[in-house]
Amino acid sequence: MSTSPPRILVVVASKHGATAEIAEAIARGVADCPPGRAAQLSAVTVPAQQQPAPTPFDAVVLGSAVYAGRWLDPARQYAASYADVLRSRPVWLFSSGPIGEPPFPTDQPHDVAPISELTGAREHRLFPGRLDKSRLTFGERAMVTAMRAPLGDFRDWDAVDAWAAEIAAAVSAGVPAGRS
Repeated sequence: MSTSPPRILVVVASKHGATAEIAEAIARGVADCPPGRAAQLSAVTVPAQQQPAPTPFDAVVLGSAVYAGRWLDPARQYAASYADVLRSRPVWLFSSGPIGEPPFPTDQPHDVAPISELTGAREHRLFPGRLDKSRLTFGERAMVTAMRAPLGDFRDWDAVDAWAAEIAAAVSAGVPAGRS
């Protein structure tokens, strides 16, 4: 059994940076919240396309931006590539994408249920996203204009911080014995 403080890997697929910022906030939050500080948790955020090995970590948070109701390919590929390792440790999933007041769409991304089953995830959270027209491609701007999508930053940082604290409490209370 390892005696070192628990380590959490936060893996994220982000297209325009908003979801990566949520992942960074989760990584900071698990380490900086009271249960995280008490357990000396540390967390690192790595883009999904880098395919970071989860093996040396005690827990994994995997997240993706959602477009057209689906996770981005790098996050889906990461879950498939490391499914066996992920099932052997605590895993949490998050999605970012709904926009507006109140955030729309409210339904879960199409691939969350199969990814949850594949990875043995404990939970999935859906966070509102950001739509910044200046970060979009020409085609994306045209689609946003045609759809009259609401522009702005709809991310709920208090909800992100609260969830990070929940993860930290769970990891510090029940770190699995031995990393594989």
